[in-house]
Amino acid sequence: MGKIASVRDLDVAGRRVLLRMDLNVPLKGGGITDDTRIRAALPTIRHLLEAGASVVGCSHMGRPKGRVVSELSLAPVAERLRRLLPGVDVRLAGDSAGPDAAARAGALRPGMLLLLENVRFEPGETRGDEELADRMRPLADVYVNDAFGAAHRSHASVDALARKFPERAMGLLMEREWLYLKAKLEAPERPYTAILGGAKVSDKIPILDNLVEKVDHLCIGGAMAYTFLTVRGISVGASLVEPDQRGAAEAILGRAAERGVTVDLPADHVVAPSPDRPSEARCVSGGIPEDLAGLDIGPSTAERFGHRIRGSRTVLWNGPMGVFETPAFAEGTLAVARAVADSRALSIVGGGDSVAALQESGLADRITHLSTGGGACLELLAGLDLPGFAALEM
Repeated sequence: MGKIASVRDLDVAGRRVLLRMDLNVPLKGGGITDDTRIRAALPTIRHLLEAGASVVGCSHMGRPKGRVVSELSLAPVAERLRRLLPGVDVRLAGDSAGPDAAARAGALRPGMLLLLENVRFEPGETRGDEELADRMRPLADVYVNDAFGAAHRSHASVDALARKFPERAMGLLMEREWLYLKAKLEAPERPYTAILGGAKVSDKIPILDNLVEKVDHLCIGGAMAYTFLTVRGISVGASLVEPDQRGAAEAILGRAAERGVTVDLPADHVVAPSPDRPSEARCVSGGIPEDLAGLDIGPSTAERFGHRIRGSRTVLWNGPMGVFETPAFAEGTLAVARAVADSRALSIVGGGDSVAALQESGLADRITHLSTGGGACLELLAGLDLPGFAALEM
């Protein structure tokens, strides 16, 4: 990949900067229920404003499918930005590529922030439309992408628009994600341990294909572990299994053995007849009875995973160890969260459920890097090139 400039490299004094952000926050009753993504964008916004720029902010919200949906307006986001940026003149345009956006952008002065309306109200956004990018190009002099959560999408404001600016760069959030998910993991301090969980093997095969060539230890939990256990001839009862992924799982285990990578799978399990019968949860070792499903790793497995984590210099965690939304099946995930937080390793956690577990347990501030992007994080971990980064190459 070619060189990508940082927002720190740009001279933006007296210039308008189109800043693509991921402000796709959860809404309920017209209000914002979690402003984490807005707060994540603040360092780059502040950097640009303090450097003398005016900022034209661009983001999507939800999936309006190219139609104006009033419930998906960015008006609540603009109001939250006013509260989080006291003293900054924050305005909201009535469109993202029309006459109101053009007029308001033209009237901006240094230190002001104009938030465009939901760019997905434009039907050309999700198609990566060049015509939409051409209409947005006059809004600014410089382009900065800080929307890591959308970096895996070839959408107009992420890809086509960026390429139309001679001066373009990644924001501070994108830069941090690249540093930890790419640069740090390309040449990790060893031992390097990856803990992967979640429901489906099929979702994680691309990541496993990439990681098995790089890690020293793989710890596999969650429902995806049961497909691997069947490959090893272990009874998994009524646990979730993907029979069509057994070949892929067997290939991963074979490559790990060839490279000397240790693969830890659950040896004990918290089981129940189904996730909606937590009162019947109990722990079993070895094989799982036919009428029961594995819904969390057991304490012995959690301790073994913790031992790997404590002996590592680099730790990557993606995916829960069980149905952690239910307290009876949450302890395995929480045990991994505590082990990662207590570790002296460089720790990187990606995936909404893993991050949620850390935040719920009050351990998030003890992790080196929490990734803000779901799909983008997974694709970067799988070694794929993301359009949002590729479009910034010079």
